[in-house]
Amino acid sequence: MLSTNCYVVHCAKTREAVIVDPGFSSQGEAEEAIQFITANDLKLKLIIDTHGHPDHTCGNGLVKDRFHVPICIHEDDAFMLGESGWSTARFFGFDCVSPSADILLKDGDSLKFGDESLKVIHSPGHSGGGIVLQGEKEVFTGDTLFAGSIGRTDFPGSSVRQMQLSLRKLAGLPDFFVVYPGHGPVTTMGEEKRVNPFLQGL
Repeated sequence: MLSTNCYVVHCAKTREAVIVDPGFSSQGEAEEAIQFITANDLKLKLIIDTHGHPDHTCGNGLVKDRFHVPICIHEDDAFMLGESGWSTARFFGFDCVSPSADILLKDGDSLKFGDESLKVIHSPGHSGGGIVLQGEKEVFTGDTLFAGSIGRTDFPGSSVRQMQLSLRKLAGLPDFFVVYPGHGPVTTMGEEKRVNPFLQGL
């Protein structure tokens, strides 16, 4: 409903995979990702939420029911899942909520699938438990960093100051890193350092 990007990331050697931010609100919306996983014979290992807002988490249950894999989210956003998440869902205009988290993430955790891994970097600002996922040459930024912009900081649990600190962490990544944001087009860290006004001076 809010044009969230969902990513399936896999190890080419072992075919093990993770799905990042399945924000589907219906089975029909989930089918494209599910068919991609099955058609490519991928072995889904984890569901990873970059934060707890329902446009990134509403499809968790659909994916978990289909593949029987755990849901991972930063410990500070876990309250937005399960029964306690209904108030957040309604705030954003959703009538669905994710099952509770199975794995609570912390800064510095490593999520492994096959020979690949994604490092968890806590990036509060858009939400208190926002994370970015750093690979070898790429970073999945959720709603922390977009092409030319950043996530909103006027929601409950948001913080302008924390967002600035999180963006400073991202600004330290090499220019060649490919940025896969939670909304909008793919970009690079080099491009964002050059044109994104929210990264200027960091």
